[in-house]
Amino acid sequence: MIYEDIQKANIEALKNHDKVARSILSVVYGNLKLESINKGLNAKSLDDADAIKVIQKAIKQLDEERIGYVEAKRDETVKEIDYQKEILVKYLPQMMSEDEIRNEISKLSDKSVPSVMKHFKANFNGKCEMALVSKVAKEFN
Repeated sequence: MIYEDIQKANIEALKNHDKVARSILSVVYGNLKLESINKGLNAKSLDDADAIKVIQKAIKQLDEERIGYVEAKRDETVKEIDYQKEILVKYLPQMMSEDEIRNEISKLSDKSVPSVMKHFKANFNGKCEMALVSKVAKEFN
Protein backbone atom coordinates (compact mmCIF):
# COMPACT_ATOMS: atom_id res chain seq x y z
CA MET A 1 0.00 0.00 0.00
CA ILE A 2 1.24 3.44 -0.93
CA TYR A 3 0.16 4.92 2.41
CA GLU A 4 2.43 2.56 4.35
CA ASP A 5 5.31 3.08 1.90
CA ILE A 6 5.09 6.86 2.36
CA GLN A 7 4.98 6.40 6.13
CA LYS A 8 8.13 4.23 6.08
CA ALA A 9 9.94 6.62 3.72
CA ASN A 10 9.02 9.54 5.99
CA ILE A 11 10.50 7.78 9.02
CA GLU A 12 13.60 6.82 7.01
CA ALA A 13 14.10 10.44 5.90
CA LEU A 14 13.81 11.52 9.52
CA LYS A 15 16.45 8.99 10.59
CA ASN A 16 18.75 10.06 7.73
CA HIS A 17 18.32 13.77 8.56
CA ASP A 18 17.18 14.39 4.97
CA LYS A 19 15.23 17.61 5.51
CA VAL A 20 14.26 18.06 1.86
CA ALA A 21 12.78 14.57 1.52
CA ARG A 22 11.23 14.77 4.96
CA SER A 23 9.43 18.02 4.18
CA ILE A 24 7.62 16.66 1.10
CA LEU A 25 6.97 13.23 2.60
CA SER A 26 5.49 14.81 5.74
CA VAL A 27 3.17 16.96 3.65
CA VAL A 28 2.01 14.01 1.52
CA TYR A 29 1.66 11.77 4.58
CA GLY A 30 -0.49 14.42 6.28
CA ASN A 31 -2.59 14.85 3.14
CA LEU A 32 -3.11 11.07 2.96
CA LYS A 33 -4.30 11.04 6.57
CA LEU A 34 -6.62 13.97 5.85
CA GLU A 35 -8.00 12.21 2.77
CA SER A 36 -8.75 9.10 4.82
CA ILE A 37 -10.51 11.21 7.46
CA ASN A 38 -12.59 12.95 4.79
CA LYS A 39 -13.64 9.55 3.44
CA GLY A 40 -14.39 8.27 6.94
CA LEU A 41 -11.77 5.55 6.72
CA ASN A 42 -8.95 4.29 8.86
CA ALA A 43 -5.77 5.75 7.31
CA LYS A 44 -4.36 2.29 6.56
CA SER A 45 -7.48 1.34 4.62
CA LEU A 46 -7.07 4.23 2.15
CA ASP A 47 -6.84 2.62 -1.27
CA ASP A 48 -3.99 3.26 -3.68
CA ALA A 49 -6.18 5.11 -6.21
CA ASP A 50 -6.94 7.80 -3.61
CA ALA A 51 -3.29 7.90 -2.54
CA ILE A 52 -2.23 8.37 -6.17
CA LYS A 53 -4.59 11.35 -6.50
CA VAL A 54 -3.02 12.96 -3.41
CA ILE A 55 0.49 12.38 -4.77
CA GLN A 56 -0.43 13.73 -8.21
CA LYS A 57 -1.85 16.85 -6.58
CA ALA A 58 1.37 17.32 -4.59
CA ILE A 59 3.45 16.94 -7.76
CA LYS A 60 1.29 19.50 -9.53
CA GLN A 61 1.83 21.93 -6.64
CA LEU A 62 5.58 21.32 -6.81
CA ASP A 63 5.53 22.06 -10.55
CA GLU A 64 3.72 25.36 -9.89
CA GLU A 65 6.21 26.28 -7.14
CA ARG A 66 9.12 25.41 -9.39
CA ILE A 67 8.00 27.88 -12.04
CA GLY A 68 8.09 30.73 -9.53
CA TYR A 69 11.55 29.79 -8.26
CA VAL A 70 12.93 29.46 -11.81
CA GLU A 71 11.67 32.97 -12.60
CA ALA A 72 13.26 34.25 -9.37
CA LYS A 73 16.52 32.47 -10.33
CA ARG A 74 16.61 30.48 -7.07
CA ASP A 75 18.55 27.52 -8.46
CA GLU A 76 19.13 25.83 -5.09
CA THR A 77 15.40 25.75 -4.34
CA VAL A 78 14.67 24.52 -7.88
CA LYS A 79 17.04 21.58 -7.28
CA GLU A 80 15.28 20.79 -4.00
CA ILE A 81 11.89 20.82 -5.72
CA ASP A 82 13.21 18.54 -8.48
CA TYR A 83 14.51 16.15 -5.80
CA GLN A 84 11.14 16.19 -4.00
CA LYS A 85 9.30 15.51 -7.24
CA GLU A 86 11.68 12.64 -8.01
CA ILE A 87 10.84 11.13 -4.60
CA LEU A 88 7.08 11.31 -5.21
CA VAL A 89 7.14 10.03 -8.80
CA LYS A 90 8.43 6.68 -7.49
CA TYR A 91 5.03 6.08 -5.85
CA LEU A 92 3.02 6.59 -9.04
CA PRO A 93 2.17 3.70 -11.36
CA GLN A 94 3.48 3.67 -14.91
CA MET A 95 1.19 5.98 -16.89
CA MET A 96 -0.43 4.75 -20.09
CA SER A 97 1.06 6.05 -23.32
CA GLU A 98 -0.99 7.70 -26.04
CA ASP A 99 -0.75 4.53 -28.15
CA GLU A 100 -2.00 2.36 -25.28
CA ILE A 101 -4.93 4.73 -24.77
CA ARG A 102 -5.71 4.71 -28.50
CA ASN A 103 -5.56 0.89 -28.52
CA GLU A 104 -7.93 0.64 -25.53
CA ILE A 105 -10.41 3.07 -27.13
CA SER A 106 -10.38 1.09 -30.38
CA LYS A 107 -11.59 -1.97 -28.44
CA LEU A 108 -14.68 -0.15 -27.15
CA SER A 109 -18.00 -0.47 -28.95
CA ASP A 110 -19.14 3.04 -27.95
CA LYS A 111 -16.39 5.52 -28.78
CA SER A 112 -18.27 8.67 -27.72
CA VAL A 113 -16.22 10.93 -25.46
CA PRO A 114 -18.45 10.57 -22.37
CA SER A 115 -18.49 6.78 -22.70
CA VAL A 116 -14.71 6.61 -23.18
CA MET A 117 -14.10 8.90 -20.21
CA LYS A 118 -16.37 6.76 -18.02
CA HIS A 119 -14.56 3.60 -19.11
CA PHE A 120 -11.11 5.02 -18.33
CA LYS A 121 -12.20 6.53 -15.02
CA ALA A 122 -13.65 3.18 -13.93
CA ASN A 123 -10.83 0.93 -15.19
CA PHE A 124 -7.66 3.02 -15.40
CA ASN A 125 -8.10 5.70 -12.74
CA GLY A 126 -4.68 7.05 -11.75
CA LYS A 127 -2.93 5.15 -14.55
CA CYS A 128 -3.58 7.63 -17.33
CA GLU A 129 -3.84 11.36 -17.84
CA MET A 130 -7.54 12.07 -18.33
CA ALA A 131 -6.74 15.13 -20.49
CA LEU A 132 -4.80 12.88 -22.85
CA VAL A 133 -7.66 10.35 -22.88
CA SER A 134 -10.08 13.14 -23.82
CA LYS A 135 -7.79 14.36 -26.60
CA VAL A 136 -7.38 10.87 -28.07
CA ALA A 137 -11.12 10.13 -27.72
CA LYS A 138 -11.94 13.26 -29.75
CA GLU A 139 -9.83 11.87 -32.60
CA PHE A 140 -12.27 8.94 -32.86
CA ASN A 141 -15.30 11.26 -33.27
